[in-house]
Amino acid sequence: MQFWTLGVSAPRRAAEFGRHAEDAGWHGMLVVDSQNLSGDSYVALASAAIATSNLGLGPGVTNSVTRHAAVTASAIASIQKLSDGRAVLGIGRGDSALAHVGRAPARLGTFETYLKNVQTYLSGGEVAFEDCAIDDSIAPDVEALELADTPASSRIGWLRQDPKVPVEVAATGPKVIGIAARHAERVMFTVGADIERLRWGIETAEAAAQEADRDVGNLSFGAYVNVVCHPSLETAQKLARGGATLFARFSVMHGGISGPVDEMQAEVLDSIHERYNMKEHGRGDSQQTSAVTPEFIDRFAIVGDPARCVDRLEELKDLGLDRLAINGPTFTAQSPEGKEASELFETDVLPKFA
Repeated sequence: MQFWTLGVSAPRRAAEFGRHAEDAGWHGMLVVDSQNLSGDSYVALASAAIATSNLGLGPGVTNSVTRHAAVTASAIASIQKLSDGRAVLGIGRGDSALAHVGRAPARLGTFETYLKNVQTYLSGGEVAFEDCAIDDSIAPDVEALELADTPASSRIGWLRQDPKVPVEVAATGPKVIGIAARHAERVMFTVGADIERLRWGIETAEAAAQEADRDVGNLSFGAYVNVVCHPSLETAQKLARGGATLFARFSVMHGGISGPVDEMQAEVLDSIHERYNMKEHGRGDSQQTSAVTPEFIDRFAIVGDPARCVDRLEELKDLGLDRLAINGPTFTAQSPEGKEASELFETDVLPKFA
């Protein structure tokens, strides 16, 4: 099972972040793609690619709205070439990147079309102009220029024989899980670390793949998981609150709850939905963190001392997950507790899965 760390897209520090992650034993590094909250993700990934030799790299995650499918495909293919085949394209329907331009996550139909187009581009294929999703009110048909000749369709013409960039979809609800199961190489569940919820996600994906006549053996499963390793359980729970509310919100983003939950989980998720303030997105002192309880944190996230974290992570491995994107304190944490948690994970947990 691979472990990937999550970080911000910091153009001046991405190389440093990448070198640290590689030296610490992480398999890969994902960076935020949220244009109003951090620097450009592909600039950061390029910097990290040059500074490392084995570390996997990708956005965690981009979306299907703020960049055209051809732009996304070209950008991640560039990282693939620069890194000698270490790139992965993480994508979802969008959250903070869209909220900060006044939009909610992409509609399901347009997201699925976008995902198919990206896969076509990355495979060297051609996308019909009518499927490029550029409204005539934004830019008229190229035929209006009356040129001697124009392309008949859209493709990434500079792609050669590099290994295709794998695509993984961050998915919470059954419909997005189904889209991912039909079109992506990996489904990355964002349903927390609860075994029953993850098992439900896997079963939902497998059913969707089979219905689409796709070989389930060609589909991989991973998850975004909140993990805080600290000798004090109370401290670990406190450090996990910001990240846990950020990811828990995905399960109740539109009001209804996705996946199996008990009464306690449902109550907390509903409260997170009611209190969520995007201007305090991911912060440990946000108003939404007041909704979570220690019991919820223990179920939704993985918190505690190294031995406890290892045991919980082993359960996820046994479930069939082959990649985890870990959200928790990193070596850049400002507080002593955060730094200690980051060091403990890298020295006492990561080596167990080397």
